[in-house]
Amino acid sequence: MSRDLSALPAAGGFPADIRGKLGRLRTPARIQDFINAIPWNHAPDGASARSVAGVLAANRANCVEAAFVAGCALWLAGEPPLLMDMGADRGDVDHVVALFRRRGHWGAISKSNSPFLRYRDPIHRSLRELAISYFPQYVKRRRKTLRTYSVPVDLRRFDSTLWVTHADFCHTVVDALTASRHFDVLPPGAGTTDLRPIDEIEDRSNGLKEFPAPG
Repeated sequence: MSRDLSALPAAGGFPADIRGKLGRLRTPARIQDFINAIPWNHAPDGASARSVAGVLAANRANCVEAAFVAGCALWLAGEPPLLMDMGADRGDVDHVVALFRRRGHWGAISKSNSPFLRYRDPIHRSLRELAISYFPQYVKRRRKTLRTYSVPVDLRRFDSTLWVTHADFCHTVVDALTASRHFDVLPPGAGTTDLRPIDEIEDRSNGLKEFPAPG
């Protein structure tokens, strides 16, 4: 894919400071390292979905905010900015990752404050394989909660002012992720009674936090 930045939005969509910070991240691994270094957004004021500019200004990110940053960096590197939403069962929250492909196989750039819902190498033959790689540790306490995964959502569908420089909650893109076509993770007829809770030692390891909450 071409790396000609003239194909990107005008300067109003990708300000010089964003290009300067993200344009040097030429590989998914470097993009992952960059978002890993951003402290976790504990959202003390409630739910948050900051734009790329908002994340860089606040130096805080949750999973969808980091996915916006990763998508922007991928686009600047000449790759499509694709996101995937993973839907959770009741009582848990969705998780959003940025997608990339190598030699026909899918990988993911992902931010999580716990150890497991993170980067995935490009070894997965399908998005279903990729989503299922998150299943064993996508949990609420000891209950496995991952239920669906979406089609890739291309951020080029949206004006960059809605997710790159937007000043508030990026409702339009978040709503589009939620409304995108989703596929079931569990096979037909399977229910929660078929799922074994994770072990206590796994539960304890899930309690590790990269960025502990203030106080």
